[in-house]
Amino acid sequence: MNDGAFLILFMAFTAFMGGAPFLLRKFGIPSVISLLLVGMIVGPTGIGFDLVGHISNWLSFLGTPGQEVETARRTAENFNMLIDILGSLGLMLLMALAGMEADFKLINSVRKPVTMLSIFTFLIPAIAGYWVYWYFNPQDLAGKLLYASLFASHSVGIVFPVMRELKLSRTKFGSAVLISTVITDIASIILLAVSVQLHRQSSKMAHLVVNNTLSIFDHVSSSVFGNSFVPVFLLIVLAYLLISVVVVRFVGKALIKVFQPGEDVLITFVMLVILVTVIVGELFGINLVVGAFIAGLGLSQVVQSKEMLLFRRVESIGYGFLIPFLFVSIGMETDFSAFKGGSNFMIVFLTVAGLIISKIGSGYGAMRLSGFSRSQGLAAGLMTVPQLSATLAAAAIGKEIGLLDGKFFNAIIILSIITTLPVPSLVKLVIAKGKDNFGDPESEVHLPSVVKDDNLL
Repeated sequence: MNDGAFLILFMAFTAFMGGAPFLLRKFGIPSVISLLLVGMIVGPTGIGFDLVGHISNWLSFLGTPGQEVETARRTAENFNMLIDILGSLGLMLLMALAGMEADFKLINSVRKPVTMLSIFTFLIPAIAGYWVYWYFNPQDLAGKLLYASLFASHSVGIVFPVMRELKLSRTKFGSAVLISTVITDIASIILLAVSVQLHRQSSKMAHLVVNNTLSIFDHVSSSVFGNSFVPVFLLIVLAYLLISVVVVRFVGKALIKVFQPGEDVLITFVMLVILVTVIVGELFGINLVVGAFIAGLGLSQVVQSKEMLLFRRVESIGYGFLIPFLFVSIGMETDFSAFKGGSNFMIVFLTVAGLIISKIGSGYGAMRLSGFSRSQGLAAGLMTVPQLSATLAAAAIGKEIGLLDGKFFNAIIILSIITTLPVPSLVKLVIAKGKDNFGDPESEVHLPSVVKDDNLL
């Protein structure tokens, strides 16, 4: 890729990514939705302008003469790969920041809603997903468990930014929703691993290897574990969670003793700690979302010391640069061709209806039984509805190994589109109209005062 072409392309893309949400904000559209819409507009989604493709064609004269078409194709391909990488880093940093802000000291005061939300929003949607798949393929146990895991998973990448924008992340309501969301995601990842393993243990799939994954479980024969896979995997997950928090906290405290919070090199080491934690988790089949959150949780006490200077610097890198690429990249990858054709209408309808009803119902019921108001219950239920990167990644794995056919995969894509776009606006509307003390002072987590932006440099 020519350096000049890359810089022009990156400049145009960044300008569009930063300018469009600024304009849409005047119409009351949340930033998350704005960035998703930007991705859909600039990406090759079937309704998009394909900004990267068009600019690459215009800049093809900067390449080798006579190879303009190939140069444009390579430029667009490499640039889209860069956007995907930045989006993955954005997701990692978003979840790390969520872990840094989560205060598990509140667990005693939110123990009941966390327990109720974790159980309800996992079991009820999982049962709904199991039933939907059973309705069409009653004999496929692995497929039913996979669909159950897809329904049970949450999108922390949507939940946390919404709570942060509405200033709910440090309230009892926000803490209960966030902690239970992570717990539910861990449970859904375990269920996904079990479904994949059951599929691979069939006689024809015993030596099946999943490509494009770091997990050691996807690169060894399932016969190695036999029937002991589930307990072994559960022990590995539990050990990873406990050891990671302890080790990351120890390393973070050691770093803060060696470096001052204002030193730039400290940011580099903090990012390295998060990356190492995520990679180790991926080696054991634990999703990036969980690994980054655990890393952030281990670093929470470290980054919140010294008037939260370090936290604010990490936050600036995340929300100022990397995290917007996450939502834009998701929008760019949205496949609207899944809406074409009506042959799988019933699968799509039951998938979308089953998930939305089970998610909202389970979240609402759990919060109401925990003593929260109707508006808080409805908001909590809505926050569990979006299905984004984790769900799509799990569905892609299922499709790759033949566990999920094209019709079910398209239904998941449509589900992702339908459940992601309206939720932030609906939650904002519920909170604005409910006026139920979502962020009342008595429920807030009081943290040290934050330094002014002028003191960050």
